[in-house]
Amino acid sequence: MDNIEEDIRALQLDSSAEDSKMVVSNDNGVEPEELVVPDDVEEDLRDESHTASHTEEDTDPQTEHSEPKAVVEVKEQSSAAEPIEDEVEKNKKRHLNVVFIGHVDAGKSTIGGQILYLSGQVDERTIQKYEKEAKDKCRESWYMAYIMDTNAEERVKGITVEVGRAHFETETTRFTILDAPGHKSYVPNMISGASQADIGVLVISARKGEFETGYERGGQTREHVQLAKTLGVSKLLVVVNKMDDPTVNWSKERYDEIESKMVPFLKSSGYNVKKDIQFLPISGLHGTNMQTRMDKKVCPWWNGQCLFEALDALEVPPRDPNGPFRMPIIDKFKDMGTVVMGKVESGSVREGSNLVIMPNKVQVKVLAIYCDEDKVRTAGPGENLRVRLSGIEEEDILSGFVLSSNEKPISAVNEFVAQLHILELLDNAIFTAGYKAVLHIHSVVEECEIIELMQQIDPKTRKPMKKKVLFVKNGAVVICRIQVSNMICIEKFSDFQQLGRFTLRTEGKTVAIGKVTDLRA
Repeated sequence: MDNIEEDIRALQLDSSAEDSKMVVSNDNGVEPEELVVPDDVEEDLRDESHTASHTEEDTDPQTEHSEPKAVVEVKEQSSAAEPIEDEVEKNKKRHLNVVFIGHVDAGKSTIGGQILYLSGQVDERTIQKYEKEAKDKCRESWYMAYIMDTNAEERVKGITVEVGRAHFETETTRFTILDAPGHKSYVPNMISGASQADIGVLVISARKGEFETGYERGGQTREHVQLAKTLGVSKLLVVVNKMDDPTVNWSKERYDEIESKMVPFLKSSGYNVKKDIQFLPISGLHGTNMQTRMDKKVCPWWNGQCLFEALDALEVPPRDPNGPFRMPIIDKFKDMGTVVMGKVESGSVREGSNLVIMPNKVQVKVLAIYCDEDKVRTAGPGENLRVRLSGIEEEDILSGFVLSSNEKPISAVNEFVAQLHILELLDNAIFTAGYKAVLHIHSVVEECEIIELMQQIDPKTRKPMKKKVLFVKNGAVVICRIQVSNMICIEKFSDFQQLGRFTLRTEGKTVAIGKVTDLRA
């Protein structure tokens, strides 16, 4: 009998223990095995329950299960904190905008596509699809370019029209690729791409005849270099592409010939060849010397870096995150409100900030900020952003308007003084008061007129000459007054270089480059 009573008592204890377990799981909505309690906490709990049993026979179930609840709350908090940590971690990497420039057909889009493939942004299936598409069009070597050239016109013609945009990362840097068009008909698009860039990759084709076509007068290699320097691209990687071509076959003589011709021209364009320029040979189609250094069997004479290493090693001047906020608007669209796109040239922005859109002086509030494809709470200089605003309609914004801080808004003028360097005027043209051209400054494109030639600069002394100037020729440097038809947002070059340098173009040709020296509202 005693044994039977003991068994019944044991069964009752077991069932009560199971009930208590079920209470825990029901209270918290969590399976019992998820509530992992460390050994030392378990011991403390045991001691507490032991002392409590002496003082109080009936324990309150709420106090009994408070510890597991706390563990669950901690878990929930930590999971909520994870995305913020990721955001902070992501922002630790520096961000650079890289523009790919060069003559049409040098291989800019192919290199851009290959970079995305090597860095894991494009999968094997997509590549196979593009390969088939290119083969069907009898253009087998174009398949890598299809990653960057996304619209039908670009794929049919095999030339880039719009500025392609993509992102990739290395261990230390987040890069935004800006794939600029090389064809001379689309130079205005190339200007808008280069104006957003921090560093440039000048792509040169080593194939026999192709380098010469791009480099000679009328070729885009020359114009792109001059424009890049004017638009603030301070560092250039000169990539000699198509080194695997049968006409080249990784020839050191061909590589040296291209370098020897390019160095004097880069110097004349204002680059310090020792500090700002680096040459390297690659094959964009096959990805040779891009992500990893190439084998000596392929190219025995090359001992330098590969493309990814060279990009990582580039140093750019630091930007001021605490300066007045400036973001020239390059595009706008409707998406649950008004969204503007642009690159932050100065200062920082955060969700909830009150800003002003110039030159129409409209007060706006920042509702959301997107950097690349991710939503962020704050962003600093150099970042390419999409910013959702309230307080303005999309049709009231034009490309070239500037989102700026309320405390120090950007100046809006229709007349300014500038120092101009005349490059190459069209046949029989004279540069004098009354000369008309198209002005490109950050994302502004406006017709302008030279109102007055004020002084000519002596090229030897770099000081103003005393005699009055009525007209100037190619190569001259002159201080003049320029007028535009509409109000535009600009800054003095000495205050904000990126918002104070410009180019003048006439009939599809760059005729002058300059910098703003004084503002006259």
